[in-house]
Amino acid sequence: MATTHARNATQGGTPSSYALGNTDAEHDRLIRQAAYLAPVTERLFREAGIGPGHRVLELGSGVGDVAMLVARLVGPTGQVIGVERDSRSIARAMARVGDAGLPNVSFTECDVSEMRSSKPFDAAVGRFILQWVSDPVAVLRCLSQLVCPGGVLAFQEVSYAPFLALCARLPLLSTTASLLHEIMCHSGANMEIGIELHQMFLEADLPAPSMRIEMLLGSEPNFTRWTYDLLSSLRRQIQLRNVSLEPLGDFDTLPQRLQAEVAMSKTVAPFVAMVGAWARKPAGEAVL
Repeated sequence: MATTHARNATQGGTPSSYALGNTDAEHDRLIRQAAYLAPVTERLFREAGIGPGHRVLELGSGVGDVAMLVARLVGPTGQVIGVERDSRSIARAMARVGDAGLPNVSFTECDVSEMRSSKPFDAAVGRFILQWVSDPVAVLRCLSQLVCPGGVLAFQEVSYAPFLALCARLPLLSTTASLLHEIMCHSGANMEIGIELHQMFLEADLPAPSMRIEMLLGSEPNFTRWTYDLLSSLRRQIQLRNVSLEPLGDFDTLPQRLQAEVAMSKTVAPFVAMVGAWARKPAGEAVL
């Protein structure tokens, strides 16, 4: 699932293999997904207090959507530095930033544990990235060391339980969602990390975070196609694990059949639940 999600993430200092890959098709999927997630992520960052003039570190930049969103929040007097491990993703992100006319955004190719800065950040943020990390508490600690006292750490992560529950009334969507959940779990993603953020912030010696959960609902293709898109990016994982897609019928026509199911049921399809959490670094703590 990533957003902008998650890409070749860090595993508490050890690189992991991002299960969704870094192909052009996956990049395009991230861009489509980012377009309808942007308002939810922007609300979280605004609530966390990110605004004009802030210097922000963004983790797991992918093709740059979250970095560009933050750049518009901090304005021309602010700065955004994105951390990303995949060079192809960075190249596309840089091109998109240039096309968008956002000179206050740059990217660095490294693991977050290797990130150094002579100037502290006002905030560290990420979306759908900690789910791919083996030790998210260690990552939060690393980021906290780069943020100034009183600075913000804000993350948006997934919870699949509400999504699976709401899909249950639509047979084809429910089968698709369950198969997606199974493969993502086998690929190493933490599918309920959003709910665990409270505990993780505390274990990283941060204050208890302010939290919210949001779910987008709709009947347009965005809401019926995203499970298909994710399964398409997971095809290599599916093959490696010999998982059968036969319960879904003809895979190529799956988007149309999902859309038809929602339309015939005169209902809406859910997007995965998004849990936002943010906290301020206690005043008086040192910055490395």
